[in-house]
Amino acid sequence: MTLSTRRISAVALVVAASVGLAACGSSSSSSSSGSGSSSSGSGTSSSGSSGGSASISGAGSTLAAPIYQQWGSNLKGQGLTVNYNPVGSGAGIAQLQAGTVDFAGSDPPEKPAEITAGKGTVAMFPTAFGGITVSYNLAGVRSGLKLDGKTIADIYLGKIKTWSHPEIKALNPGVKLPSSSITVVHRSDASGTTKGFATFLSDYNPAWTAAAGKPDKTVKWPTGTGAQGNSGVAAAVKQTSGAIGYVEQAYALQNNFTYAAVKNSTGSYVLPTLAATSAAAVGIKVPANLAISTINSPNATAYPIVSQTFLIVYKDMCKAGVTQSAASGVKKFIAYGLGAGQAVEKQLSYGPPPSGLIAREQTQLNSLTCNGSPLS
Repeated sequence: MTLSTRRISAVALVVAASVGLAACGSSSSSSSSGSGSSSSGSGTSSSGSSGGSASISGAGSTLAAPIYQQWGSNLKGQGLTVNYNPVGSGAGIAQLQAGTVDFAGSDPPEKPAEITAGKGTVAMFPTAFGGITVSYNLAGVRSGLKLDGKTIADIYLGKIKTWSHPEIKALNPGVKLPSSSITVVHRSDASGTTKGFATFLSDYNPAWTAAAGKPDKTVKWPTGTGAQGNSGVAAAVKQTSGAIGYVEQAYALQNNFTYAAVKNSTGSYVLPTLAATSAAAVGIKVPANLAISTINSPNATAYPIVSQTFLIVYKDMCKAGVTQSAASGVKKFIAYGLGAGQAVEKQLSYGPPPSGLIAREQTQLNSLTCNGSPLS
């Protein structure tokens, strides 16, 4: 089985899970089920059974779902049951604040206001990097159509309405482009993928921020059709001739999409390959709280629209209402992700954190506590 095939299989599970979870919205994870594992309790009611077993729950990022669900599947034989609900970054943070999950998955780091609204200081662990593809459904046009930030923003602003528009043609001399209309597809839910994509657009086109507002997990879309989750956008693009959508690479692979080569900060047009995704983490600034950003990496070989994804927990989970056994289970889950779980990321074609960043994450992991005492 090839690496791409493994990732496609994992993403297929997530897509299936997303369909079943669509009615759950941002409700408590106690009513959800993860595709790779199962749990009967929410964060505040998670309980470990005898023999060192534990059950933990998380919710949030759809980008990270294939990773967390595969980690959970791998750890099931080690006494840890993991239930991860891919409801989007915004809903995941909301559930962490409400105390209905033990950890959240979020592509952008948590904002100061979100931290204030929670139940204590949080620790953010950058777990992986994933390319946000600009995928299109355009008969006769293969992957590699060249697009830059200004042009993509003009498409999402509704200024460019057809595929044969002069702005697109100027970037692709010699490519036969149809005169068909462009159908814009975007996320309808609060999404870290949206924030990453909108950040890229605002960096290259001032008109974007003026029309859509400051980049965030939700924006004021000037045009287009909304869809729920990465899987929803992927389905809409796949079903609509002439469509364009921003889709995490796992979902683009799963649907055999064609996608653009996007101009990066050094002027090179780069496809969202694994190497180009991993390159986005090289040369970036790493703040003390590890709240990194890989959008518009300064690395000359990097794909420019790469989202980091974080696993977020309270530094003292027990004070936030998580049981001690569940808190220990979360620590075990993160420790696995920073160690053997890195091989899983590569198999699923995600970019893992560089070694220097992982060392800082391990130090942070060792500082987690339960009611003020070191967490075992």
